[in-house]
Amino acid sequence: MLFTFISLTLIQARYVMVNAEMIENQFNESVKRSLYQTVRLVEENEALEYMALTLEGADYHKNPNKITNLTDLHSGLKNPIDTTNRRLEVTTQRIEKPEIKLSTHHGKATIEETSRYLQNKFRENFSRSKTILDQAVFRWLREKDQKDISERVNFAELNSIIEKYLLSNGIDLPFYYSIVDKFGNEIYSCDKDFHTPQHGHSQNFYTQKLFPSESTTKEAFLEVTFPTKKNYIMSSMGLLYPSIILVLLILLIFIVALIVIFKQKQLNNIKNDFVNNMTHELKTPISSISLASQMLQDPVVGKTPETLKHISKVILDETSRLSRMVEEVLKLSLFESEKQTYKMRELNVNDLIAHTSEIFSLKIASKGGKLTTVLNATDDWVMADEVHFTNVIHNLMDNALKYSDKPLLLTLETWNEKDKLMISIEDNGIGIPKEDLKRVFEKFYRVPTGNKHNVKGFGLGLAYVKRIINEHKGTIKIESELNIGTKFIIALPTLKSFDYER
Repeated sequence: MLFTFISLTLIQARYVMVNAEMIENQFNESVKRSLYQTVRLVEENEALEYMALTLEGADYHKNPNKITNLTDLHSGLKNPIDTTNRRLEVTTQRIEKPEIKLSTHHGKATIEETSRYLQNKFRENFSRSKTILDQAVFRWLREKDQKDISERVNFAELNSIIEKYLLSNGIDLPFYYSIVDKFGNEIYSCDKDFHTPQHGHSQNFYTQKLFPSESTTKEAFLEVTFPTKKNYIMSSMGLLYPSIILVLLILLIFIVALIVIFKQKQLNNIKNDFVNNMTHELKTPISSISLASQMLQDPVVGKTPETLKHISKVILDETSRLSRMVEEVLKLSLFESEKQTYKMRELNVNDLIAHTSEIFSLKIASKGGKLTTVLNATDDWVMADEVHFTNVIHNLMDNALKYSDKPLLLTLETWNEKDKLMISIEDNGIGIPKEDLKRVFEKFYRVPTGNKHNVKGFGLGLAYVKRIINEHKGTIKIESELNIGTKFIIALPTLKSFDYER
């Protein structure tokens, strides 16, 4: 399971990385293509505008009344994408078609002679126009190195040119741009609050040289960045999110499955220990009773009253021992059954503890110990099942006696806190290690004691106590320190609060 999940995760991660890289590469190519188209259009517009102004100037000398203001040419160039077509249109509008006619003023009134004459005239006009264009191009090439970049680029049109080329390449994201020189000094920025890094020092900036076909000392670069680029790439990977969710779901299923497997394995080991322990515990009294029964069948043994008394006592003790074991096993059915019937009635806890302590004090005194009761609770009535609640008190007191390696000092105390009746059972026994405190209320769990097995049991006592206290809407907590002692604190709702809730 672990190998499968790791392999699946690595493949999925690799797929996500490759997909993200592919989307980013496509985005980068689209941006670079858009910026190259932008600077090419800026360069063509500059050349066309200069030539158009030159041709208009030449035409003005021939016909002064035709154009009164050369700046009229600029007023019609509003759309940057259509600039080339419009400027070409302005240029071609000045070329007039020649008129063909026959005239005797040319020497010979023939079509052949007229055609030759017109061809010569066309060559002269073409030669003159070509000379003007050559001069304009030469002057443009000479003057452009002397001009500042702000005189060559219309910054007002640049934003719309970039935006339209980005849209044409499928990119509809907000962007910032600036013009910098080759040293990274900012010449122009679309936003005063936007600052570019040193030229070429950021991977988030796309750089394109202005007038890329020129070789000039006044190099300038167009830098563009997209603040929402990462969000765009993440949104482009939207189809990958379901697969990521499925991988996480598989991880959750694996974790739950592993927890269940290990828990079941642990429970299986505990149950095996329980069965082995129970078999061993049952074998001893059964063997003793069987042996005593065989002795009773012997006629010689039956003639001695002392022997009969001893055998009868053995049978009685072992029968009582079997009865206690059966009671412990019956507690197991309490946990297996979903529903348990309780005979709830009004119960005085101080009286119950006093009565139980009186009976139990004889056992403690026989082993040199002492039992002390401090019954300070004034509101000591609760709704409880007398049998089960008595078993809870008896089990806790019996545990204190079993797990004591010195004369037992057991203290039972009651008091009230708000609408709760508090019961404390404290001993000076061997205590419980901190790492086992969280598990002492688990079914079948017994605190490890190494190779010592001097305390008999099945690990059901405290689990039974926890279950009964919970069924009575109460709580129980444990405080213990190794070799110092253990203290159980029970909190139960009083009869008054029980009536109020009901």
